[in-house]
Amino acid sequence: MLQVTDIRDNKDAFITALKKRNIDATPLFEEVLQTDELRRSTQAKLDNILAESNKISKEIGILFKNGNSQKANALKEKTTQYKEETKTLQEELNAAVEQLQQLLYNIPNIPNNLVPAGSSEDDNEEVFRAGEIPKLAEGALPHWELAKKYDIIDFELGNKITGAGFPVYKGKGARLQRALISYFLDKNTAAGYTEYQVPLMVNEASGFGTGQLPDKEGQMYHVTEDNLYLIPTAEVPVTNMFRDEILQAKDLPILCTGYTPCFRREAGSYGAHVRGLNRLHQFDKVEIVRIEHPSNSHNALDGMVEHVKEILNELQLPYRVLRLCGGDLGFTSVLTYDFEVFSTAQDRWLEISSVSNFETFQANRLKLRFKDENNKNQLAHTLNGSALALPRVLAGILENYQTTEGIKIPEVLVPYCGFSLID
Repeated sequence: MLQVTDIRDNKDAFITALKKRNIDATPLFEEVLQTDELRRSTQAKLDNILAESNKISKEIGILFKNGNSQKANALKEKTTQYKEETKTLQEELNAAVEQLQQLLYNIPNIPNNLVPAGSSEDDNEEVFRAGEIPKLAEGALPHWELAKKYDIIDFELGNKITGAGFPVYKGKGARLQRALISYFLDKNTAAGYTEYQVPLMVNEASGFGTGQLPDKEGQMYHVTEDNLYLIPTAEVPVTNMFRDEILQAKDLPILCTGYTPCFRREAGSYGAHVRGLNRLHQFDKVEIVRIEHPSNSHNALDGMVEHVKEILNELQLPYRVLRLCGGDLGFTSVLTYDFEVFSTAQDRWLEISSVSNFETFQANRLKLRFKDENNKNQLAHTLNGSALALPRVLAGILENYQTTEGIKIPEVLVPYCGFSLID
């Protein structure tokens, strides 16, 4: 969430930057500043009346003490009037604060200067590519056909139990899934991330804290009876561990990783681009989260990108890195890099990771601060990334590693799987 002081001081620059998101923020910023001016003037009136009321109350006490009850009672009538005015002003102040908060909740983050202009994923900028696209034998199959052929993922059984988008992993498919989770976690902890196991449901405050609410409310599963939300990513509970915290600068950076199932109510559609593992309502993901000093957050983002590159290099999957354009940039992010693996059997790129810097946007919502060298409270910077999301990594492995003898397992995963071939 943006701060009003920043909007006031940088309004024109913010309006220009938000044009990268194809947003004209001028009327919204004007409404924010007008509402804040109303809040400030109402607060000033309230403070003046409270101060005057306190002053009169002291005078009344002195008058009664000195036996001047007639004048004291006259002043008491004035304090009654002040109480009514105080009540009215407090209600007006509460309404202005609530209106201002709602306005700020609906303003996306300001894109970084590196973010290219653009309206859709077609305008994202490729910044890196690695790995050779394998040449598959004639008759190569997409992963949903391979899953059926080798009986390792049952999409129909998942549909029977729950519905579309909830697959059942079986035998070597389940073991490969578990191997990927363990491998990702081991890579992350070896890089200095502390592993956490976190709840799979969060309260409303947590959803607002990391920006899923109100922006993505319709995309999350809502447990209405208890007003809890199934998490769309481990980013939400992990980052919210630090909500309302004041850290010490010496404790930064804080590096966290965690594995969770993730749940998303994505709009249904048809076609090969959403078949099989390409789009699910429940999927597994290993997440990395960093709490950083503002001076180091963009260096940390570059480091996270290199970390994900290392994992994909070890898996020997062909991949590319995209810098997202303004039109494709997430609501809370100032700068995001997407990783995509090439699926040879589908002849298309599959997104497998997003690595983002939110700067102070989430921290302001979370009230996540640290004490600087002058012992003043400052907002921290938050970052997160997928390291990695499993479904499309698994799809890439099944499709790119298929042979006439079966599906080979990437060498780095063999010790985790206990087998080197799915046949």
